[in-house]
Amino acid sequence: MLTTARDLTLEHFRWIGGHADVWAIFRDAEALAAVVAGLVEPFRNEQVTAVCGIESRGFLLGGAAAVELGVGFVPVRKGEGLFPGGKVVRRSAPDYRHLRHTLRLQRSSLGPGDRVLLVDDWIETGSQAAAVRSMVEECGATWVGCSVIVDQLIDAPKNALGTIRGLLAAQELPPCES
Repeated sequence: MLTTARDLTLEHFRWIGGHADVWAIFRDAEALAAVVAGLVEPFRNEQVTAVCGIESRGFLLGGAAAVELGVGFVPVRKGEGLFPGGKVVRRSAPDYRHLRHTLRLQRSSLGPGDRVLLVDDWIETGSQAAAVRSMVEECGATWVGCSVIVDQLIDAPKNALGTIRGLLAAQELPPCES
């Protein structure tokens, strides 16, 4: 019987001190390959030309998704770390922890004709995804959608972000035992 990305995600998911932990997926080559394939599958026929990922798990998943699709990767950095050249900058709305993040994308990395997929591990409020969509569109590129391991987004933000695909809905996760 084939093991799906959903099954492998659940197998490798755990709660630690009340916090969700998906890091074990990265340590298991079979799970990582299945999760990455599952993340890109809904978008294979969308003529994606670039995958964006938000620091830090989005860098790992987005880079792997870009390789899987045979396209380039565009990093979205948080904070003030080194990131040369002109940038598009957005401050996100508050996230699930009520934190606002300054997100930066190199302006030269996207342009008209690009079709961009955002890949990340989890989407809760959609605040960072909305900021990335705005930056992508400011560069003249087309937002294709967002693919995540866990989708916890409610309808209103989901409708504003367009196509969101999750391997799992948050309700499918095992209960947190704290």
